[in-house]
Amino acid sequence: MRRSCGRTSLSDTEFKLARVDTADAAVALVTIDNGEDHTKPTFFGRTAMESLERLLPRLEEGDWAALVLTGKPFVFAAGADITEFPDATRELAIAGSRTGHELFDRIRELPFPTVAAVNGACLGGGVEIALHCDARTISTAVRHFACPECFLGIVPAWGGTQLVPRLVGVETAVKFVVANPMRQNRVLTGPEAHELGFADRLFEPAEFLDESIAFALERPTNGDCHSDSHSAAEVIRKARGRLDDQLHGAAPAPYKALELIEGACSGWSLEEGYRAEEEAVGELLPGRQAKASLYAFDLVDRRAKRPPGRPDAEPRAVKKVGIVGAGLMAAQLAALFLRRLEVPVAMRDISDEALASARESIESELQEQVAKGRYDEGKGRFLASLVSTSTGYEHFADCDLVLEAVFEEPELKKQVFAELREHVKPECVLATNTSSLSVTEMDADVGIHFFNPVAVLPLVELVRTPNTDDVTLATAWAVAEQLRKRPVLVRDAPAFVVNRVLTRLMAVVLDAVEHGNTADEADEAILRLGLPMAPSVLLQMVGPRVANHVLETLHEAYPDRFPILQTLANYADGKDEIALREPEPKTQDEILEAALEAIADEIRHLLEEGVVAEAKDVDTALLLGAGWPFWLGGITKYLDQTGISEKMFGRPLAEVGAGAPAA
Repeated sequence: MRRSCGRTSLSDTEFKLARVDTADAAVALVTIDNGEDHTKPTFFGRTAMESLERLLPRLEEGDWAALVLTGKPFVFAAGADITEFPDATRELAIAGSRTGHELFDRIRELPFPTVAAVNGACLGGGVEIALHCDARTISTAVRHFACPECFLGIVPAWGGTQLVPRLVGVETAVKFVVANPMRQNRVLTGPEAHELGFADRLFEPAEFLDESIAFALERPTNGDCHSDSHSAAEVIRKARGRLDDQLHGAAPAPYKALELIEGACSGWSLEEGYRAEEEAVGELLPGRQAKASLYAFDLVDRRAKRPPGRPDAEPRAVKKVGIVGAGLMAAQLAALFLRRLEVPVAMRDISDEALASARESIESELQEQVAKGRYDEGKGRFLASLVSTSTGYEHFADCDLVLEAVFEEPELKKQVFAELREHVKPECVLATNTSSLSVTEMDADVGIHFFNPVAVLPLVELVRTPNTDDVTLATAWAVAEQLRKRPVLVRDAPAFVVNRVLTRLMAVVLDAVEHGNTADEADEAILRLGLPMAPSVLLQMVGPRVANHVLETLHEAYPDRFPILQTLANYADGKDEIALREPEPKTQDEILEAALEAIADEIRHLLEEGVVAEAKDVDTALLLGAGWPFWLGGITKYLDQTGISEKMFGRPLAEVGAGAPAA
């Protein structure tokens, strides 16, 4: 089909018009397309908006019975092009928001029925353009339907905060626009979106477009919800309270989104709502949190998909996996390998009872997948049958990769790898899941450090030793990606990255408690950053024994920065006793300042030692392995933005490269 505009690059998004003649009328079929396959989604940047502006007169002046707006295969539209955001001023942000409002509103004003046929991923601006149509159909195959803007430090600014509550009511609007993004960017599926009222019809993929065109000819109309302003105010009040508990005021965007939703439910005209959105995005987009969020998004969405350090070598095929150990972590790992690789998994432990418990845990996890409809019963039973267990190594002979997950005791791990080398083939990759010990000293080929809970956190720290060759690293990297994890390459150093940074933070918190602050005071001080959990909760989740072991490992390597904490040792021994020292309680400001300076100092050491290549690796690791919020940019972005790095080192951490000491 001929393009409707001038010369464009292959990846420029265009609105392409085709005429569909039915028995009774002509339907305008508009497809949002960038000429690429589904791996390169369509985004709304300047060229897309220019394309829409050129198209609209053809719709407004044509003799059409209906409009059906849809996307290329598997993608409806993935929202605004965030690559155009980083340097946005208030004026540019307002202008960009107003352009979307004006163009999308012209769709809303078309003199014939309009239907958005949501055939695939529909995010942010994709949702908003769909909301400007009279009605929406959605495919059962859709897996991503969301407005993620609050997650990125901004708000929906092309009508989302105004049209969502009008369509589905205030409670669903708050969940969709605010709560879901702040819950690690939760998305809806097609059936979920339909059930909540975002779409008028739910169609199967096979005849989706034909059925959507037929539906458009039924002359559907767009209706507003009639939300009681008093009940809306109560919903907003409770939502603000939940945000306070979660964020402690650290991120302004979700609060601003609540204000906009409240306005939509309290009698604003759509025009008034548009102006309020423009002012809000003009305030937020140039702000620190939005810039940090866009930086973080780039790390996990772009850089982590093409990560630096991945070797060019061809990875070996992994057709069978071995796991040494049968504890909680080992069972989680076994279940993950079964679900993602669907290859035989051999498990070994010295205890038959532990192996039986691990098998029960694995089978329970597989049954959960069956209950969720991800497998049928037969597939679940088949995957469970791929597990073999023994107190010996006889079933490891044909393994292509073995992952060690036994207790964090150096001598025990050395023994395991010595035994493994007697039973596996020479080309088998021997990996360890250690959280802090030397991969080199235990004689493993590579470290593959997963984070708990294994099924949830996407990070793996891939630990390269001086003896790790490219093929081994490439194999470990490929396996991690097949497990749908995001590798960050690290050098073999005590506690690697995430645990080293978190231990330095925890040391500040426990030091404050030992000097007279309450645990609640210390928690509240750190939570002012907007972290996903309080330090005390993190300690319980990790486990005091594990945390104390990591601290002891770091103390041995860096005694000046990681002193032994008697309180943590007490917790590790099962004693709930605080080892009080000379009373010197700090204010919450002082605790937070000490924590940030300790974190900055440790990151500086990580970079100077070459544990990672650059500050971006630290941020990626904390975002993916510790769930730190986007609006901190991991953490180094925040330290640089707020001047802490400059004050301590005379330069931003982003400029402290491996082996290049700070001033």
